Amino acid sequence: MRLPFSILLLALCPWTTGWAATVSPKRSIGLTVGEIEDSTKIGPVGPGATGPRVVRAQILLDRATYSPGQIDGQYGDDLGIAIKGYQEAHSLPPSGTIDAEMWGLLNADAHPLLIDYTITALDVKGPFEAIPKDIQEQARMKWLGYESPEEGLGEKFHLSPKLLAELNPGVEMKSAGVAITVPNVRRGPGGHAVRVVVSKSRRTVTAYGAGDRILAQYPATVGGEHDPLPIGHWTITSVSRYPWYFYNPDHFWYANPAAATAKVPPGPRNPVGSVWMGLSKEHYGIHGTPDPGHIRHGESAGCVRLTNWDANALALMVRRGTPAILEE
Repeated sequence: MRLPFSILLLALCPWTTGWAATVSPKRSIGLTVGEIEDSTKIGPVGPGATGPRVVRAQILLDRATYSPGQIDGQYGDDLGIAIKGYQEAHSLPPSGTIDAEMWGLLNADAHPLLIDYTITALDVKGPFEAIPKDIQEQARMKWLGYESPEEGLGEKFHLSPKLLAELNPGVEMKSAGVAITVPNVRRGPGGHAVRVVVSKSRRTVTAYGAGDRILAQYPATVGGEHDPLPIGHWTITSVSRYPWYFYNPDHFWYANPAAATAKVPPGPRNPVGSVWMGLSKEHYGIHGTPDPGHIRHGESAGCVRLTNWDANALALMVRRGTPAILEE
């Protein structure tokens, strides 16, 4: 089915820019299932923290709809933003560090944090192909999908492939029927958003329901120096799942499909990820990402970038005409 022209103008937000040189290598965090499930461990979780308590905090915040981004057992910017948002919503000092009082609130959710999952035929169906960095080579592909089953499973359960491997040492995840341990991050229905607020200073997207209730908060990459976030009051005009991406090296931020030098096919590793929510500010939108581990590292060209799972959740809450407020 052909998408409307307004939805096809997706080349505003280029491939992630500049983050690779600023990201530190991930360390092995050393954990066991029992340690993650242990609710008696209520020591502080703040900057520099790693390990089971961080994983526990990330899962609980994800379920509380204060997304920590990709669950990886490392305290990073995304987790800090989630903690502060949760603290503010619960009338706690927004320190960015989980203390005993906040643990008491989080641990009221007593559901298991980890569950067994049996890999399905769809999980390993593929095709699994390496995604080239060159945009013209990407345009020659039929689908920009996952590079491995582990990558797809990581996205399904909101965790890094590295942490998935640490939770399942020695397990080959190439065949249907294999049982693995994954975070229990299934969220209930998000509700209907009466407005969406994008904060440049906080680098968050927050969905509000009736009565000004926060439905969800997500970490985001918002704008950049060349193409800053378009501050103002806009509306959601469209929701397009698995959109095409139209690229023009000279004017990628407003490329017309007819003038594009590369037309990149859909898929979760497409430059705008698995979903695009267009704004009434022409050529701008909220969308997913091909690289969920680096949401807040680097810039987008004016657009608002979320993990695919957060973008998909938000897309279920909004509709055409939902107010979208982009603020400092």
